Amino acid sequence: MTNYYKSSQPDRIFHKDEELPTKEELLEQEAISASDRETPERAPEGEKLQKVIARSGHASRRESERLIAQGRIKIDKRVAQLGDRVDGSERIYLDDKELFIAWQKPKQRVLIYHKPPGEICSRNDPEHPNTIFDNLPNLKVGRWISVGRLDINTSGLILLTNDGELANKLMHPSSEIEREYAVRVLGEVTDDDIAHLKEGVALDDGLAHFDKVSYVGGQGANHWYHVTLKEGRNREVRRMWESLGITVSRLSRVRYGLVKLPRWQKPGRWEDMEEKDMLALYESVGLHVTKPETDHRARIVTPTQRGKHNKRLVMPDNRRKSQKKKKFKRR
Repeated sequence: MTNYYKSSQPDRIFHKDEELPTKEELLEQEAISASDRETPERAPEGEKLQKVIARSGHASRRESERLIAQGRIKIDKRVAQLGDRVDGSERIYLDDKELFIAWQKPKQRVLIYHKPPGEICSRNDPEHPNTIFDNLPNLKVGRWISVGRLDINTSGLILLTNDGELANKLMHPSSEIEREYAVRVLGEVTDDDIAHLKEGVALDDGLAHFDKVSYVGGQGANHWYHVTLKEGRNREVRRMWESLGITVSRLSRVRYGLVKLPRWQKPGRWEDMEEKDMLALYESVGLHVTKPETDHRARIVTPTQRGKHNKRLVMPDNRRKSQKKKKFKRR
């Protein structure tokens, strides 16, 4: 009967008469074979700290990054650093005061808002007290994020969402989302003017052009045009017409990507986007709608702060406002 010596390597068997490698040689071969194996890279655990703070409604993601860089944010009494991730077992502090954190992502919502002239798209501006956020419903968790902006004299469609990832995808230049505007101009517009607007006109911040320019109609000195472009620079549409010496007397955004402004929607009013339209909007930018956690009665579970509840937590601005309104009503 032939005796065999089996090495630690499963594919190698040594005969009795064969000269066997030493123990050191076997260990060296095993070390080489182990180094050749590819180890799969593990995805980082948890979520980015600034994303969690922004989702809870305390600040935007950029503002949260600024707070972290200033050393004002702590994780379990440890000063946070940019790039830190959290998994829900930690406590987050701002200036040594514990923050209310929504560890679970709330139900995704998209609002269609008809902005009237005279309102601004910023949250706080002492010179212009009227803002679009004054007319929006309160959120228990998170904050409304406007998808792009319109200047104070421009009316029309504004999309708002509580999903920062969707807002970023819709506004990022790489997505090339079309914006369509209805423009009323004074005076005659020649074919050469239309050609210049399509080819490109020089502005202070670079060359700009319309993808489409179509005449809609008009009476007397007023003429309506519909124009589309894939950028969102400050007052870009007005500046392009004015660069040719044409006065814009009225400007309104009527479409943003797949979403059109409903004709029946009055200025200053908002409405929730229907589920099928939301699904199409998310799919158009490569995202999907996540289903929120529900209880045994199929009711949505509201994200809450983990840990002790008897502490007074720092709540988002929108939650504090709603609580003040409730107290005032009780009185």
